[in-house]
Amino acid sequence: MLLVNEEPHLFKAGLTVGELAEQLKPAADLLIVNGFPVAPETVLRDGDSCWLIRRGERPTAAEMERLLYARHTPGVHDLVKNSSVGIMGLGGLGSMVALALARVGVGHLLLVDFDVVEPSNLNRQNYFIDQVGMKKTEAMKENLARVNPYLEIEVRDLLLTEDSIPTVFRDVDVLAECFDGAEMKAAALRCALTALKGRPFVGVSGVAGYGENNLIRTTRVRPGVYLVGDGVSAAQPGQGLMAPRVGIAAHQQANQILRLLLRADD
Repeated sequence: MLLVNEEPHLFKAGLTVGELAEQLKPAADLLIVNGFPVAPETVLRDGDSCWLIRRGERPTAAEMERLLYARHTPGVHDLVKNSSVGIMGLGGLGSMVALALARVGVGHLLLVDFDVVEPSNLNRQNYFIDQVGMKKTEAMKENLARVNPYLEIEVRDLLLTEDSIPTVFRDVDVLAECFDGAEMKAAALRCALTALKGRPFVGVSGVAGYGENNLIRTTRVRPGVYLVGDGVSAAQPGQGLMAPRVGIAAHQQANQILRLLLRADD
């Protein structure tokens, strides 16, 4: 048996990958067997995994679904694709958290920010130089569509307040606090503990500079409430927000969100 674009296909001794492409996808101009590009005359073996790709062609929704099922296993993917995550702020943390969650196939992302992409953002945020001046919500939606166009990405160009957070995020499964300022970080946590009590929450505190990697950690504050960071490293002269350490924190945050969606914690 062969696996072709993540679907089973009968194996035939002596069949080349070029012949397989002629049968199934004649327009394919990139032939991959077991993860490596190969020549059309490559003879296939029973159990090989093949991808027949036409350069520049977008995988279909069904192909993306099969790919994620195969990589994550069906039980995991079903939970992830039927989940919703709300991301408060699309700066260095939020833009990378959103990207990580899109890559694993979280079905619905609610992205909220009011800002535009500035040149100073490019040192650590998931935007590109041709997006300078765009609203972060629209730029982020554009970038995520290049990763997986079949997810439901909801954006709101909105300046969040402590009063509006409970209404905006009332329907999500997990909250991601990705604000820059301490005041809004505290406001988001208060909302999680009061108006949105019981809604899992993953926030961040202390990620500035270039300190030791392992000082960035994930701490459970109480059931369903987690903080990522070293708890002390605030941005200041000589200790700015930089891509590597912000990235470490963002990916810990995304992984903790994934654990909550999969009910690995609490």
